[in-house]
Amino acid sequence: MNKQTIRFVWQWININYEDYFETSNCVVANPLFKRDLTSFDGLIKTILKNEAIRQATTLNFIASENLVSRAVLEAQNNVFINKYAEGYPGCRYYEGCEFADELENVAIERAKDLFKCKYANVQPHSGSQMNQAAMLALLSPGDTIMGMDLKCGGHLSHGSTVNISGMWFKSVSYGVDPKTGLIDMNRVLNCAIRHRPKLIIAGASSYPRTIDWKIFRRIADIVDSYLMADISHIAGLVVSGLYPSPINYCDIVTTTTHKSLRGPRGGLILSNNQELFEYISDAVFPGLQGGPMINIIAAKAVAFLEAKQDDYKVWGKSVIENAKAMVGRFKNKKIDVVSGGTDNHLVVIDLRGLGITGKQAAAWLDRCYIVSNKNTIPNDLLSAGITSGLRLGTCACTSRGLKKEDFERIADIIADILLEIKEKGEVSLTLEVNTRREVLSFADKYPICYNV
Repeated sequence: MNKQTIRFVWQWININYEDYFETSNCVVANPLFKRDLTSFDGLIKTILKNEAIRQATTLNFIASENLVSRAVLEAQNNVFINKYAEGYPGCRYYEGCEFADELENVAIERAKDLFKCKYANVQPHSGSQMNQAAMLALLSPGDTIMGMDLKCGGHLSHGSTVNISGMWFKSVSYGVDPKTGLIDMNRVLNCAIRHRPKLIIAGASSYPRTIDWKIFRRIADIVDSYLMADISHIAGLVVSGLYPSPINYCDIVTTTTHKSLRGPRGGLILSNNQELFEYISDAVFPGLQGGPMINIIAAKAVAFLEAKQDDYKVWGKSVIENAKAMVGRFKNKKIDVVSGGTDNHLVVIDLRGLGITGKQAAAWLDRCYIVSNKNTIPNDLLSAGITSGLRLGTCACTSRGLKKEDFERIADIIADILLEIKEKGEVSLTLEVNTRREVLSFADKYPICYNV
């Protein structure tokens, strides 16, 4: 059904889009279209309401999360949930995909324009799958890959032995200087020369500093390796010009569309190399996935458009300024921060000087309505389930509207909680209650206005 046919149909119906679905006899005749969630499944509706209340009454400092706009939320909840569109625009395996094609092409063009690249695949369901697709396209089982050590800030999908990337491929890792917390590019070079990886992965999940893509490119050229950048955490800052872009240095760039891009959960693959991109597209489909989630691609397209707006860059600047403000307050309280600061949205606290674990800290903060996550730090001697660090991110609360002075106050609150755990092994009831009250006052001042 093409656009001309659609117009004919609406003329035949002689009614507008909204009125048709409100007055159509099918709503009366077929109970399937009349049944709503509240009347049919009260349990699930209650869980959804409880989650909305939790988000509204806590302060979210989980670095891999954000708050989408109402437009993105609305775009994800659409009739494309019904459509199976296996394949790519213009080459689907099912009929009725003309509008799926149109939508996906819009998302692709917006992604290319946003990241200033030639090719974009908007279909990956998640960050892990986009990275798997890149590896499936570029590597053979048993090939060597090199990524950042998980304990130094890397990601599971960059070669961890508990992940398929570390099971199918021989994985070696580079880390950071134990004194500075910064990537030691000489060690990266030495590791690359020693192991000659076929793929080098630059990027991290908890590295608060700037990555030098140009030097990574030089190293990849020396050892004749592919270079892939995973910018999942910093993509929103990259497209705002607030963080260096890897597009012109890397063979492949991957990113999730949530986190700092402030879109729905999903993945995105970018490249300027047509031949490699075609291999990777084949790896996404039919290599790893079947039909794409077109309703999610709709939300991605909206998020890409939002990221082009002037207010988005203002938001990105605030994200970084707020992270730096928190670092300053932690330093005033004599609390150690990994690498001594931040260049992005991340603040990673080293808890070893306080004698407490990340698991303890995150649990107590959660009781006080401040949501964060335990995280390993460079050369951590504790397991990933315990950790010696705490990771904070400023994206979600900046999206909520909190200002620099609010972040400074919250950093003081977090510091007071950590120092009391150090002193007493727990948080006193008085501090816990007072913190909850203050967090709720922030929540009331900066409401999350979703109607769910």
